[in-house]
Amino acid sequence: MSSLIDSLSSRHGIPTVDGDSIDAFLAPAAAEPAHTLLFFTGDPAQRGESNDVAVVLPELLAAFRGRLRAAVVARAAEDALKARFHVQILPSLVVTRGPAPLGVLPRIRDWSDYVATLQTLLAPAAPEMTAPVRPQVEFRHTNGRSGA
Repeated sequence: MSSLIDSLSSRHGIPTVDGDSIDAFLAPAAAEPAHTLLFFTGDPAQRGESNDVAVVLPELLAAFRGRLRAAVVARAAEDALKARFHVQILPSLVVTRGPAPLGVLPRIRDWSDYVATLQTLLAPAAPEMTAPVRPQVEFRHTNGRSGA
């Protein structure tokens, strides 16, 4: 971890979740917002943008005060959770409503892009993400002989 990512917990009270604790975190307690931001950091030594996102995350929580909660996904749990939350690029912020992912914001972005995207995803009618539809290919084997 980096000192900026570590400070999310120590300075801002943002918890770290893993495969065992994520479902409990995503279930909001009474009076907590249902929407969350999950921070998939990647290795900050290899991905400098992780520190940039770590700086922006508390600012996003302040801008959307009372509408979002956040957690850092433990590095050891990222690989196991990436598919569930449609994460392909690290670092990424995942917006959820309860356990359902609504959108993924990869890498660092312009502030206006964060604000516009979050306003859209926090709308009550924002659709849940679905697994991508992969092309289906049918293979047929013929033995090369004709039936005549």
